[in-house]
Amino acid sequence: MVLFASGVLAGAGSLDELYTSQTIVTGTGEKNRETGFRDCLERVLLRVSGDQRLVARPEMSDLKARGSTFVREYTYRDRLAGKPIHDAQGMDDRPHDLTCYYDQVVVNGLLESLGSRPWLDKRPVTAVFLEVKRYQQEFLVNASDARDAAMREAFAQAATSMAMTIIFPAPKGSDRAEENPDVTRTAAEMGADVALTGSLVWSDSDFGWVATWHLAQGQESRHWQVRGVNFDEAFRVGVRGVAQILSGNGQP
Repeated sequence: MVLFASGVLAGAGSLDELYTSQTIVTGTGEKNRETGFRDCLERVLLRVSGDQRLVARPEMSDLKARGSTFVREYTYRDRLAGKPIHDAQGMDDRPHDLTCYYDQVVVNGLLESLGSRPWLDKRPVTAVFLEVKRYQQEFLVNASDARDAAMREAFAQAATSMAMTIIFPAPKGSDRAEENPDVTRTAAEMGADVALTGSLVWSDSDFGWVATWHLAQGQESRHWQVRGVNFDEAFRVGVRGVAQILSGNGQP
């Protein structure tokens, strides 16, 4: 059994869906909405291009400051819908999903101004082979173990933000990694296009997780790492690294 951990398939299902982004804001007031527009602009540029290097471009500060001018339309969804408002809580205190919709020509123009381009190829289904180590605990994340639910969900969110699909392997008899696994073959048997292998090791000295990622691309193997982060950020780094490589934007 294999779990599809994100519901986004090739090209986010449609170009219109690709040119959207979402963030979480507090309430629906203008101040937080403007903050959300800035965040959504960065997210949609990364999502469409696959190029996480854009975040470091000096031009991004000015573009984000004008984030509202690039949004075609936006919607809110109350994340606590159906739950009563507390006595001291108004709608302005409740978390909302802010979804921003953009015109393709606008986003493509911004990418061109940043020296980038849209990544419109079919987004690959990525099989994730992740080994986790924390003190005496060591295991492989699989498709169905309740122990791994939070990590699967975090990985799915990271993948969805980049319009990608990830899958995890079915549980096996052993919870330890094989010595020399043929992950490329296993990924193909799972229906995936590429295999992402990683290790997630807790480090007291780094005050967080150390994540090391490997992606085989033809005869080459790309490697990248992040240190001292929570696992949500570790998985974002993993997914964005895959996107950066496969979109032709170089080493993460």
